[in-house]
Amino acid sequence: MHPTGITVRGLSLYYLPVQTRLPLKFGSEILTEVVVARAQMMVSDSKGKLHEGWGETPLSVQWAWPAPLPLQERLVAMQKFCERLSHEWVQYQEHGDALELGWLFQQERLRSIWQDFNQQERNQKPPMPWLAALICLSLFDIALHDAYGKANQLPSWDCYGPDHLAHPLSRYLKPAATPQGLCFDQLHPAQFMTDSVPKQLEAWHLVGGLDPLNEDELTGKEPQDHYPVLLADWIERDGLRCLKIKLRGNDARWDYDRCVAVGQIALQHGARWLTADFNCTVTDPDYVNQILDQLRDDHPRIYGMLLYVEQPFPYELADHPIDVHSVASRKPLFLDESAHDWQWVARGRELGWTGVALKTCKTQTGAILSACWAKAHGMGIMVQDLTNPMLAQIPHVLLASRVGTIMGVETNAMQFYPEASQYEALIHPGLYQRREGQVDLTSVAGSGFGYRLDEIERPLPKPALAFLP
Repeated sequence: MHPTGITVRGLSLYYLPVQTRLPLKFGSEILTEVVVARAQMMVSDSKGKLHEGWGETPLSVQWAWPAPLPLQERLVAMQKFCERLSHEWVQYQEHGDALELGWLFQQERLRSIWQDFNQQERNQKPPMPWLAALICLSLFDIALHDAYGKANQLPSWDCYGPDHLAHPLSRYLKPAATPQGLCFDQLHPAQFMTDSVPKQLEAWHLVGGLDPLNEDELTGKEPQDHYPVLLADWIERDGLRCLKIKLRGNDARWDYDRCVAVGQIALQHGARWLTADFNCTVTDPDYVNQILDQLRDDHPRIYGMLLYVEQPFPYELADHPIDVHSVASRKPLFLDESAHDWQWVARGRELGWTGVALKTCKTQTGAILSACWAKAHGMGIMVQDLTNPMLAQIPHVLLASRVGTIMGVETNAMQFYPEASQYEALIHPGLYQRREGQVDLTSVAGSGFGYRLDEIERPLPKPALAFLP
């Protein structure tokens, strides 16, 4: 028995519904509300003492499961899968560190559970994708890592070295054929993390496809509250320097014009960096190349501000193994939805991708392992948002602070549902309000993920499921 290890003993699952103040467009779908799933996990240490961990993830159906099925059917299916996973976790009596247990559950249990679930729900056409399964798993995996830190009376991110992990990275990762000589045998995740952890991070603002840019685009239906609506007002209020542009991926003229329009507003108001997100709807690299080349030729300043391009191509690399070297020769090209785990990051690198955008909603375990593999092979790192409110925001920004991104962290819950985090913002004001273009992590303190949950007076609904230790 590993002396610092834990075993899962109990679990509670909660659902917290949230309404957006503005619609957020994902590909062909629009998000106006989301159910946030929260898990409380009870674990015992090697001496039998109980500790609790918490994890939370928005069940962002439109992002994880684009399909012609009605939204409510997909949401209910994801909630049912969360409940299935709750049963599975309390029956999972392995003992070990959080990275090992998280990896073992994904390797030994998740795929068979997912396949069995889709077989039972076979009236759903198409079936729930693997990305949606990872989202449902992530809240439990985050809670596991939080509990492991608490069991060891340390921040969770201080538990990824040899003193607290039973195995080196070679247990989980295999190097690519090149570079020659790379070996994970004596390496642990701590060796791939930043030596100096920043307390402030540059904040990326999401410019959604439905967001009005100028006053002549206002319809009169915008929310009448004290939050900005127009991009220039957001930049001025929050001191923003980094803007992520949501594009359509199937309308080249609109996408090009959108890049130019956002770029010009950025230049006028002092923002410095841009990125373009094509929403996984592109199937031909020339589509992206032509837009980039036109920007380079007609608006070189805006082209120069474009730091990287995010996931233009379809999710599943197995079904769409597109050679993307031509895009990556123009701008760094980052996997997002396709980066299910380090093995798909490795496959992406073979196809020409140069970086990976990590998300805690694909599990803390997966994010750590993908970060280590990518950094070992010279790939760039970003941390992207799933519009994380409430507790979900904290592991999200901690991941960005620890893995060393190319530029800060995307964080946009304060745009689309700022009031959802009102209780957490009283304790962690710098995480739910961007100031001088940054979010501030100085309030995060204590063991686990430093939630300071005993100070957050959020009333929780009755749990959807509860298994007491």
